[in-house]
Amino acid sequence: MQTFLKVLLITVSILVVGGAIYTWRQFADKHPDYTLDLHIAPSRAGEIQVGFGKRDITPVDFDTWTDTEGNARYKPDQGDSYHDLNNNGKFDAVWLAGFHQNRPATGVNDPLWARSMVLDDGATRLGICVIDMIGFGHDDVVTVRKRFQETLGLDYLVVASTHVHSSPDLMGLWGPNPYTSGIDPAYKEQVMQGIFASLEEASLGAEPAYLKLAINETASLTLVGDSREPFVYDEGIRIMQVLSKQDDRTLGTLLNWGNHPETFWSGNTKISSDFPHYWREYMENGIYYRDSLLHEGLGGVALFMNGALGGLMTTRPNHPIIHPYSDQLILEESVEKVDAQGLALAKMTFETMQAGMLEVQKGSIALRAKTLELAMDNNLFRLAAWIGIFDRGFTRWGHIRSEVAAWTLGPASFVHVPGELYPEILNGGVESPTGADFGIDPVEVPSIRSQMPGRIRFFSGMANDMIGYIVPKSQWDEKPPFTYERDRAPYGEVNSLGPNTAPTIHAAVLDLLQELAQSPKP
Repeated sequence: MQTFLKVLLITVSILVVGGAIYTWRQFADKHPDYTLDLHIAPSRAGEIQVGFGKRDITPVDFDTWTDTEGNARYKPDQGDSYHDLNNNGKFDAVWLAGFHQNRPATGVNDPLWARSMVLDDGATRLGICVIDMIGFGHDDVVTVRKRFQETLGLDYLVVASTHVHSSPDLMGLWGPNPYTSGIDPAYKEQVMQGIFASLEEASLGAEPAYLKLAINETASLTLVGDSREPFVYDEGIRIMQVLSKQDDRTLGTLLNWGNHPETFWSGNTKISSDFPHYWREYMENGIYYRDSLLHEGLGGVALFMNGALGGLMTTRPNHPIIHPYSDQLILEESVEKVDAQGLALAKMTFETMQAGMLEVQKGSIALRAKTLELAMDNNLFRLAAWIGIFDRGFTRWGHIRSEVAAWTLGPASFVHVPGELYPEILNGGVESPTGADFGIDPVEVPSIRSQMPGRIRFFSGMANDMIGYIVPKSQWDEKPPFTYERDRAPYGEVNSLGPNTAPTIHAAVLDLLQELAQSPKP
């Protein structure tokens, strides 16, 4: 009996110690030496140099499969089969991110890109790279900065994601099952190299340039829906066209709008950047309809930077898209629907630009960026991190490192936040509905955009991190009775770090904007 107890005690001790070591390793801070508190005051407005670059980051040489049931889920017991392209006897799949697990790619509809812009005012060199991915964690952003930022000579680097739901999983949450990561380390390295290559091209190609800015506040409302009250949108299309001072050719165009790139919806198994692909293509190459050129392409490199899309800003299968030239109404998710959405966005953009743009010949960058510590109160996220699905280090128990940033250039201002911000936090309209869990007045006031300087105020979500939904605390709703007379909890909270995420980010952004406003003028 004593021998049994000793063996039991030793076994339990080994398990406890082993579990503690495993937990420490899973939650260990990936960058314990990293913190950022960057304050760049504006210099005297002068000549701006700008460059653009892009790199194809589409996966190659992956195994495809046959979906016999048409359910976008790989089920070999139901007759699905994969095509072993390298004859290694295993399914080397690309697991698509978003919607549900076990959605491997069957092919490529259009390429995925890392697209970059580098701006230099003579004193500060700023890099922005947008990748066609659902998200890119802050630990990975820091890794990119440590490897490449000094080589590129950048004072600050933003890496943002378009949040497309037909891209490979780079966050680990959409593998073959809930317990297996969908990340392919080799592909993640391909993306990192693509980020570097696109930024290098932009940096080497930078030349004296001037800007043209414009905004269309409401025309795009027909192209997006909101699935959660209160119905508030980030519907403004904001445009920055960058032109060479030497010959007036377009170097690149920045397009900013808030909507989930998931119009292909959950049944799609083709790799795609969704509507941003078509929007960018039409802006670069022009709009032709029935053999007639309707809008000449701008050339250069078009970047799509997503806005505030929490809540949920999306184009559902039952949301009609009307082809802007044929007037055909398209409901079912299809290539034609996504193409028509991108075409409509391009048409609105061209017409907005033709109506008049604000020209900026000189400028100076003022920038504020700061590391942020966020509580991970979501137990599902903690579990995913513990079992290795969600590869995220803790700065201390239950907390992760993230980041917010704000900067200005002439009459343009930019705010970057690390997730899917609810538009009411950005544009105003946060409510305190009956049935909400905390029963408090709105916390995230005033709205972020109301505090941003300048005439054209760009907002970038999924920037330098991807933490999920950023839900107003006064609207947080996990427990009955549910708000707005719902019979069940709304979607959003389950994919959020927790109820204090929005107040923390909102307060941090307002602090940065206030500090920018107080920067000494040159």
